[in-house]
Amino acid sequence: MTDVLIIGGGMAGLTAALYCLRAGRTVMVLEKETFGGQITSSPRVDNYPGLPGVSGNALADALLGQVMDLGAQIEMEEIDALRRTENGFIAAAGKKEYAGLAVILASGARYRMLGLPREQELTGRGISYCALCDGDFYRGQDVAVAGGGNTAAQAAVYLSDLCRNVYVIQEFDHFTCDERDECAMKERANIRLMPGYRISAFRGEDRLTGLILREQDSGREEAIDAAGLFVCVGRVPDTEAFRDLIRCDEQGFFIADEACRTSMPGVWAAGDCRQKAVRQLTTAAADGTVAAVQACRWLAEQ
Repeated sequence: MTDVLIIGGGMAGLTAALYCLRAGRTVMVLEKETFGGQITSSPRVDNYPGLPGVSGNALADALLGQVMDLGAQIEMEEIDALRRTENGFIAAAGKKEYAGLAVILASGARYRMLGLPREQELTGRGISYCALCDGDFYRGQDVAVAGGGNTAAQAAVYLSDLCRNVYVIQEFDHFTCDERDECAMKERANIRLMPGYRISAFRGEDRLTGLILREQDSGREEAIDAAGLFVCVGRVPDTEAFRDLIRCDEQGFFIADEACRTSMPGVWAAGDCRQKAVRQLTTAAADGTVAAVQACRWLAEQ
């Protein structure tokens, strides 16, 4: 039995571990893939305060080392169920079980990919899933945005202030974003809207240099130059194993208040897995801090 079970070892989970450990609590961090989470795939991080130019791996390694030095227990496990008991909670990973008095869910969310050949290979080499994170790397260059919803439209407008030209590629013959966001795109002279097109292939060897587009109606292909592609077709929260116990919204994100409290007393949600307006490295760290402080207070009151 540990004081706090933390499910997920990304920025939110490791920050939560740091604050719980500093409060004198025992902590178990369970991570199924990579400690540090999605940030480890970023070769350069320029939006974390005080550490310009740090690599995602270096940032993750430093934080992981910090919590291990403070005594965190670390396990590579994929949790497939969480249940409440008389004494707390049990997180199950197959036949293994981990017990905790309180739980912080920091399971994250993955970007929905286009599913095209070489997409994974070119991620971080021209393909990005966050305009706010990486847009500045393409200042003065031509870029493209894949998607037609609000996130894609807002990314396009943001990029239009930085980049020379922005192509917005939407496979439907119309955009699904709010009218206000669509109007904002149309007002920018350097945004080219391309409804009815689908990306069929990537150009470039070591880095992305352009795209091959296919017009849906005619099948005609067109090549465009683009140093960067921002894929904005949604995120998939990694919450499936916990939805029987914790309330989620229609998209599957945990419903949690600003104190990171979920529908289950004793369980908090932190980071990209929870319902929120902004998902950034700094907001993940902030969530981890809030969830840890609240969990420690709750434990002290029991």
